[in-house]
Amino acid sequence: MPDPAHAGTPGSGHVAMTGQPHVGASGPAPAGGTRPAHAGAGRAVPYAPPPSTRTAPLPGMPSPAPPGRTGEESRPERGSRVPRARPSRRRRAVRAAVLLLSGLLVTCAGTYVWAGNRLDQQVDLGALTDRAAPGKGTNYLVVGSDSREGLSSQDRKNLNTGSAQGRRTDSMILVHTGAGGTTMLSLPRDSWVTLPPYVDPGTGRNYRAAPNKLNAAFSLGGPELLVRTVERNTGVHIDHYAEIGFAGFVGVVDAVGGVDLCLDRPIKDKASGANLPRGCQTLDGADALAFVRQRKQEAQGDLGRTRNQQKFLTALAAKAATPGTLLDPAKSVPAVSAGLDTLVVDKDTGLPQLMSLFQAMQGVTGGGRQLNVPVSNPNLTTSKGSAVQWDAARARKLFDELKQDRPVTVPRQN
Repeated sequence: MPDPAHAGTPGSGHVAMTGQPHVGASGPAPAGGTRPAHAGAGRAVPYAPPPSTRTAPLPGMPSPAPPGRTGEESRPERGSRVPRARPSRRRRAVRAAVLLLSGLLVTCAGTYVWAGNRLDQQVDLGALTDRAAPGKGTNYLVVGSDSREGLSSQDRKNLNTGSAQGRRTDSMILVHTGAGGTTMLSLPRDSWVTLPPYVDPGTGRNYRAAPNKLNAAFSLGGPELLVRTVERNTGVHIDHYAEIGFAGFVGVVDAVGGVDLCLDRPIKDKASGANLPRGCQTLDGADALAFVRQRKQEAQGDLGRTRNQQKFLTALAAKAATPGTLLDPAKSVPAVSAGLDTLVVDKDTGLPQLMSLFQAMQGVTGGGRQLNVPVSNPNLTTSKGSAVQWDAARARKLFDELKQDRPVTVPRQN
């Protein structure tokens, strides 16, 4: 056996033991071992085993490529860009929908701000005295005036509006909304009521309370006296006031593309210009104005006209609420603009309150009530001419139900 004392000494012909088995110059080196640079050399160099036997990369050597892929496939060339996968059709559709919705929201927000700044809030209900006590629910007084503001001479001729100056009321509707649903209650303009004491805004002269027709309140003291008169004779507190003139009414109807209406008989009236056949048809602004103004063809005169007005307003609200109108800026924006041209509201009525009114009017078609004040005599002879006399007992019951926001039980008169 070799002498251990001479193991590892130069020139002894032995290689120093390093804890690894000794191999010859021509034999393969085990994994992780060393191989002489050449036969008889005394120093060792690192040895990289073949890929089939290697289990882990050695320090300083590149990582092996994953199985089944070459190094060229695993790494793109330096400076090159990896192509992105094309979005799926569904993802492109979602992106388009998001962009469209964002555009609509921006447009609607801009229209909302623009419309809010154009509201004519000239009526101050908070300054009125002798008001009816607030009740339950919300009450809107919606007035259609015969104001010719915004109409040219040719417009007045075409629409058969005449050339009268000032503003008078052609229609007055009390819209109540609350827990009991929505009720549209027409107040005939010739209703015989008591006007409260007032001061003539033009002369400053004081007037005592006196009986008169309801529409006289508007012509004598404007919206403020009309609201006080309605509250005095009904006991119902008016929360919001909205008035629209001829030009605004015609413009709104035309902007939404007309309103569909079915008539059970033909209507022809020289005074209003109405000339409508029997059956279902689409009324433009001029025809619509003539329809809601005419009363000489109605068996019950002004009472028949109020029913026509309610019928048309609910149809208009339904048309304006369709997606084809709301989502089409070419219709919705002109409709809002036309309505604002002659719209007058109170100081506490903004766009949120007008939207609530609009929704309440829509609600009538879904189960709400449309009716007139109960009448005992439609042709009462008075010092102011023929007037409409309310049925005191039934009218009082109806007004009490509205004040308490209870379901209306008073039957509708035919």
